[in-house]
Amino acid sequence: MSNQDNPRSMTHRLGAILWPSFFSAAVSTVVFFIFVDPLVLRDITFPEFEISRHGGYTIAFFMFWLATAAASTFTWLLLRPIDRFQVKKQSQ
Repeated sequence: MSNQDNPRSMTHRLGAILWPSFFSAAVSTVVFFIFVDPLVLRDITFPEFEISRHGGYTIAFFMFWLATAAASTFTWLLLRPIDRFQVKKQSQ
């Protein structure tokens, strides 16, 4: 059974990328906002937008999640077996 025939393999791949990145984003958000107030950050970066404190937390969480998911995806791409991409020579 190949990877394309197995529907669980894509679910496992997504879970292996999204689940750890979710936890990393949660921890990163908490640590970041221990030191930075979202309202002060808003006033420095986008003072013309009305963003609440909870809105700032939400935006930051999803930005951290996107960044950590991208890093996990890139790592997954680099760790794939090289033999999947090499053309096998036929014996003569």
